[in-house]
Amino acid sequence: MTGPLAGIRVVELGALGPAPFAAMILADLGAEVLRIERPDRVSIVPSQVGPEVTARWDLLARGRRCAAIDLKDPHGVAVILQLVESADVLIEGFRPGVAERLGVGPDALTAVNPRLVVGRMTGWGRSGPWADRPGHDINYLARSGVLAHIGRRGQLPTPPLNLVADFGGGGMLLAMGICAALVERSVSDRGQVVDAAMVDGAALLMTPLFSAAATDFWSDERGTNLLDSGAPFYDCYATSDGGVVAVGAIEPRFYQALVVGLGLQDVIELAAQHDSSSWEVTRAAFAQVFASRPRAAWETWSEEHPEACVSVVLTMTEATQDEHLREWGTMVDVDGAVQPGAAPRFSRSEPGLPGRPHLVGEDTVEALVDWGIDRDTVDALLAAGVVAGPI
Repeated sequence: MTGPLAGIRVVELGALGPAPFAAMILADLGAEVLRIERPDRVSIVPSQVGPEVTARWDLLARGRRCAAIDLKDPHGVAVILQLVESADVLIEGFRPGVAERLGVGPDALTAVNPRLVVGRMTGWGRSGPWADRPGHDINYLARSGVLAHIGRRGQLPTPPLNLVADFGGGGMLLAMGICAALVERSVSDRGQVVDAAMVDGAALLMTPLFSAAATDFWSDERGTNLLDSGAPFYDCYATSDGGVVAVGAIEPRFYQALVVGLGLQDVIELAAQHDSSSWEVTRAAFAQVFASRPRAAWETWSEEHPEACVSVVLTMTEATQDEHLREWGTMVDVDGAVQPGAAPRFSRSEPGLPGRPHLVGEDTVEALVDWGIDRDTVDALLAAGVVAGPI
C-alpha cells in the first residue's frame, strides 16, 4: 500500500453517502480500510460473475476490502471490538444513539483502544431540537442558509445535486477531521471522537459569503449577485447546437479579453462591468453572440482567447474523455472503469490508482484472519451466521 496514510488501519461501519465517501478518501490516500456490511447484503460469489462485472461501477466502495458482520448479534459486536484493538480509526454514520445501542459507541470502542480515533457522521449534529430528525442533503442545505442562494432570480432554488452537504460538507469534512485527530494523536498518544455534522459543513462552506453579506457585498435576493448567475460575466450561455459554455471573466483584464474577443467592445462599456443596472443588456449581447456558433467552435475560440475564461460545459461522460483531465490524472482508468482519481497530489507519497470496488462480504474470511481473528473462530462465526461470505 502506498500513499501518505499507508500503515493507518480503519474500520468502516457500512452506511450511506458521506461516511463511505470519507472512508473512500482515506483508502485513496493509502489507509487500509475494512468495510463492514450487514450479512443480508452479501453478494453473489465473485468467481461466478466477477467483481469487475457486479461491482465495477460501485465507486463509492472502491479501494477497500469488505466483510459481512451482523452488528445486532452480540458475537458480531465482539468481532468489531476485536478488530478495533488493532485499528487507528473507526468510522460510523448511524443516526444519533444507534451506535451506542448496538454496543459500538465511543465509550465501548475507546475502552478497548484508547488511541482510537472515532469518526462520526450525522446530519443535524448530536444535540439541539433537530438532532433526531431524518434528513438529506437538501434539508441540511435549506436549514444552513445555503440552498436559498443557489438558483436564478425569480425562480425556486436549484438543488446542487447532493454534493454540498453529503460529500463536501459531510464526507470530506469528516476525512479532514480524522486526519487532524491522527496528527494530534501523534503528540498526545490519545484518540478522540471526531463529530462531523452535514449542517456544520454546509454552513462552513458558505463562510466567504457570510463575509460578503456582512459587508453589503451580497444580497439575499437569489440570482442577483456576482457568483449566483446575477452577473453576466459569471454565467452559462447556450450555443447554436444546444451546447453550453461557462463564462468566468471576473477580473477586469479577463472581462476585457472576453468583450473584445466577442467583438462587443463597441457595444459594452468595459468600465461599467460591475454596474448591475447594465447587466441585462450585457447578458443579452453575450447570449446573442454565443448562440451564433456551435459548441465545438467555442472550444476552439476559448483556446485562442484563454484569458476570456470561457469553457465548454462537459457532461460527466465527456469529462472522462477530456484530454487535459486524463493527462493530469483527474480521470483515471481502473479495470476499465473511468473515474475520478485520488486527490490531492503528493511529492513523496503519491497513492497511485484507487483500488477496485469490492463486493459486500467478498473478503470476510481473509480480512478477519488478517486482522487477527483466528481461522477456527471465523469458521464458527460463519456457521452461526454471525458473519457471512459470498454465497
